[in-house]
Amino acid sequence: QLHLVESGGGSVTPGGSLTLSCAASRYGGSIKYMGWFRQAPGKEREGVATIFTGGNSPYYADFVKGRFTIYQNNAKNTMYLQMNSLKPEDSAMYYCAASSTWSGADLRALDYDIWGQGTQVTVSS
Repeated sequence: QLHLVESGGGSVTPGGSLTLSCAASRYGGSIKYMGWFRQAPGKEREGVATIFTGGNSPYYADFVKGRFTIYQNNAKNTMYLQMNSLKPEDSAMYYCAASSTWSGADLRALDYDIWGQGTQVTVSS
């Protein structure tokens, strides 16, 4: 069974940066896409970014393009989300997830099979 553990969340002021990490118990194989999602209180979970584990091909939600970067280190079984120019509306619980389907590229939560426990990001002055 694949396990995912996020880390790196915290509190920052607007304009600040954070890097989230997602350590996987294994990488590649049947897992085709790894993604980051977020959920703020009272809101639905939304896709942030995804990356193809067999290569690169990152895909971003429009609201993070130019600010966030998703990348991976296959040798370390770890995926990252570099978040720059953070805004208060980026505050949420951030989850990493793994998809065993090619639909994972669409960044929809329903296409992701395995989820981490989440790490909290708070952006506030």
